[in-house]
Amino acid sequence: MQDYEIRRGHQKELDGGKLKQMMQEAFGNVAEEGACLVSRYGALARLTVGWDGKNTLKVGTQMDPKVAPDVAQSTIKKYYEFLERATGFSSKERGKRLQKKAKEGKL
Repeated sequence: MQDYEIRRGHQKELDGGKLKQMMQEAFGNVAEEGACLVSRYGALARLTVGWDGKNTLKVGTQMDPKVAPDVAQSTIKKYYEFLERATGFSSKERGKRLQKKAKEGKL
């Protein structure tokens, strides 16, 4: 599982089932498994998303390597759009934050 920081003040966008609604809009089907939301879409054989209710989004992915390249590409695009919407950070901002954590030895 990968941890993603959520932009300060952006938590209200995820409260009260809004995260589940966001996943349904992005991927279609969403099921609840304990404290996690689970979905599948295109090349994503399994996408697991959990939220601690504060400032961290936990995301786990299992990819299907047997899909066509165009399906994989569109899936990755949709996945990054979902992450941007859920965390409030663009992919560039998320990358910078991950690099900073890696340099500090927090990964």
